Amino acid sequence: MSNFIITLMVAHFLASLGAAEIKNLKMATVSLLVQSLFLCTIFYAFKQLTGNESLIWWVLTTFLTKVIFIPWLLFIYIRRLPKIEVKPLLGLLPSLLILFFFLVIFYRFIHTYVEFLAPTPEAAVEPARSNLSLAFTIFALGIYTVIARRDAVKIVIGLILMENGVHLSLVTLTPQLPETTIFGITSNVIIAVFLLLYLTEKIYKALGTTDTLQLSSLKR
Repeated sequence: MSNFIITLMVAHFLASLGAAEIKNLKMATVSLLVQSLFLCTIFYAFKQLTGNESLIWWVLTTFLTKVIFIPWLLFIYIRRLPKIEVKPLLGLLPSLLILFFFLVIFYRFIHTYVEFLAPTPEAAVEPARSNLSLAFTIFALGIYTVIARRDAVKIVIGLILMENGVHLSLVTLTPQLPETTIFGITSNVIIAVFLLLYLTEKIYKALGTTDTLQLSSLKR
């Protein structure tokens, strides 16, 4: 089971990379959906491994919000916006090279010194150790996407990646969260995504672009 979870983590990371790097926003959303589906599967695998029945709520809420509702919102708004993201600050090849070296180094650093971040016996052993390292890596990928992208929709996807990284870390750090807290976390994400996409549509109608670097023109 431990090896199976690590395999799921690799697939989860590759889908995350696709969501960050694919220029076609519909395909990036599909990649985000697949990433969230792997997230659900990781939660379920941890439930089977640890016997923690409360993780079934994580599976259900993650599936409803991140596999169904959030991609549905993205698809609705992408139909009203340009289908290809605004040209990012970095091209595909340099972006992938930077991500490869940075994320590999970042993952190894977290994996080596995970005891400083989560000084618990559970976090120090596999697959929890790799899971926590991956969670921080996905969070860092989300930050990179927010910083390096100019397209407002892709920035929203970056924020979702960041939240998914946080969500993934909780299965190691606080697996016994009550159901009400889980519902509160996921509902806040849905509201935030909806508001950001709504504002993106208004910006596009006002400026004819989703390029966030041109938002300064709204001051005039």
